[in-house]
Amino acid sequence: MVKKLSRNIYLFLVFLFLYLPIIFLMVFSFNEGKYSGNWKGFSLHWYVELFQDRMIMSALGYTVSIAIFASIISTIIGLFGAYSIFRMKSRPRQLLLTVNNIPLLNPDIVTGVSLMALFVFLNMRLGYLTMLIAHITFCIPYVILSILPKLRQLPKDIVDAALDLGATPTQAFYKVVLPEILPGVITGALIAFTLSIDDFVISFFTTGSGVNNLSIAIFSMARRGISPKINALSTIMFIVVMGLLLIINMREKKED
Repeated sequence: MVKKLSRNIYLFLVFLFLYLPIIFLMVFSFNEGKYSGNWKGFSLHWYVELFQDRMIMSALGYTVSIAIFASIISTIIGLFGAYSIFRMKSRPRQLLLTVNNIPLLNPDIVTGVSLMALFVFLNMRLGYLTMLIAHITFCIPYVILSILPKLRQLPKDIVDAALDLGATPTQAFYKVVLPEILPGVITGALIAFTLSIDDFVISFFTTGSGVNNLSIAIFSMARRGISPKINALSTIMFIVVMGLLLIINMREKKED
């Protein structure tokens, strides 16, 4: 009993440490005053100001659109990449997995500077397209690593069995393999979407004038002090993400 209680207290303290800053941010997004830590009364003033701020709304639009396109494209590329790696022999597979892991271990600043140098070498104008390509690039390895475990759980002869029953390789993939690994594909897409929204360093080096995502916009605002409008925006994003996670978990429980 004491051991169970101490474990629960420990878990409570861990989650409190993780979520206390977010709770603080959410509470003060409803503060009428401008400064955090000085409660002036409940108000939705900063939410109204948020939707009237063209700069933040523009940054939000760039952030969401790039995250959606990057997650979709990187998931498609990562899906076929993971399947190709899975079908390879042992040595080439290990070599490609090692190459796939390099971007994960690389500091973001190395990846960002490298992509910027490549775009300049190719005479590409830095802006929306270069940022999108950069986000697709660093999301693909995460998608591959999300899908590969599901592929390894498949019966070894499932593709050969489908081929023996008259399916073409394409039909075997789409009708047999893909439904089995779909949870891994969805997980990879969600990870890619989250990484794209969260990224700052790579975006900073690969964007151009007039194209800023939220992380760059917030960084620029931090020099003058963070506006409570950012608290309001962060609260909305947190609630949306929590809602999506609850929906996904409820669907998984119904399928089980």
